[in-house]
Amino acid sequence: MNDETPARPRVVVEEPLDGRRRVLVDGQDVGVVVSPDELRGLLTRVGIDDPHLIDWQGGGPDDWPAA
Repeated sequence: MNDETPARPRVVVEEPLDGRRRVLVDGQDVGVVVSPDELRGLLTRVGIDDPHLIDWQGGGPDDWPAA
């Protein structure tokens, strides 16, 4: 019997660049977002609903500089 728990995905939201933030899931580019709402939508589309999985780089969830 194999009771391995699937690994949790690693979500990285990169440092803001011109108001945009690139999103990576397990190292794979899944898109660019410009707001928390866009980030939530993108993560929902890729099947991730746990905000605790996010590794914020170059600023936290409240860091969305204007383009």
